[in-house]
Amino acid sequence: MKTKWISTIMTRMYLVKLIIRIAVFLMVFVLYVTDKEHMMSLMLTPVWMGISPMHVLWVMFMVMMILHIFPLERVTMALKKAEPEPYQEVEGYSELELHQFVQQQNVRAWCVMLVWLIFNAVFGALYVFNIIGIPDMLMLTVFYFLCDYICILFYCPFQHLIMKNKCCVNCRIYDWGHFMMFTPMLFVQNFFSWSLFFTSCVVLIRWEVIYAKHPERFWSGSNKTLQCVNCKDKTCQMKRRIMRN
Repeated sequence: MKTKWISTIMTRMYLVKLIIRIAVFLMVFVLYVTDKEHMMSLMLTPVWMGISPMHVLWVMFMVMMILHIFPLERVTMALKKAEPEPYQEVEGYSELELHQFVQQQNVRAWCVMLVWLIFNAVFGALYVFNIIGIPDMLMLTVFYFLCDYICILFYCPFQHLIMKNKCCVNCRIYDWGHFMMFTPMLFVQNFFSWSLFFTSCVVLIRWEVIYAKHPERFWSGSNKTLQCVNCKDKTCQMKRRIMRN
C-alpha cells in the first residue's frame, strides 16, 4: 500500500532550501574545478579589499547559524523541541523510561561524534601534510552543506545505522549539522574558517545544554508535540517512500 504524499509548508520550505543548497554547491564546484587558486585567494582576501563571493558565502553561513542560536518564531518542529513554548507534556509519563531513553540516545550520539571526528581526521591529516589544500577543504564543507538536507529529506546514514530514531523531528542530534558541516574549517587557520567552526560549536553547545536541562522535550513519550499525529513537518514521508522502493 502506497503512502499518500502530504505537502506541508515545512516540506515545501525544505525543498526550496535544498534547491538553494544545490545551487550554492554547483557554483562553488565550478570555481573549484576551473580555478582552485582563484578560489583560495577569494577565501583569503580581507573584506576591506573588496566584497567577494566567498564573503557572501560566509555571511550566509553565519546568518544561518545565528538564527539557530537566536531562533525566530517560525522554525521546524525538529528545532522547536528545544524551546519551552511548543512542549506539551504527556500526562503520567515514566521518568524511568525517559532516563533510559536519554542514556541510550547519549551513547548513540557520542558514537556518531566519534565516527564523524575519525572520518574528518583523515582529511585533516591530508591537509596538514599538504596533500590537499584550502580549496579542497572548502569544497568538502560545501559538500557537507548540501548533504545536510539530503540527510533530512532522503537518507541519513546516522539515523539508520546508529541513532535509530524514527524521524528528524525526534532526532537527538538534529542541531549538530552545523558543527559537522564546518568540521573541515577547523584545520584551515584564518578568520573565514575559524569563525565558522567556532560559531558552529556555539550552536552545538546550546543544543546540548538545553538537552541536558530539559530531556523531556526531546522524547515523544513525554512530549506530545513530537508524536506523529501532531507532526506538521512530514519530512519523513519522502524517506519512507525511498526505503520502500
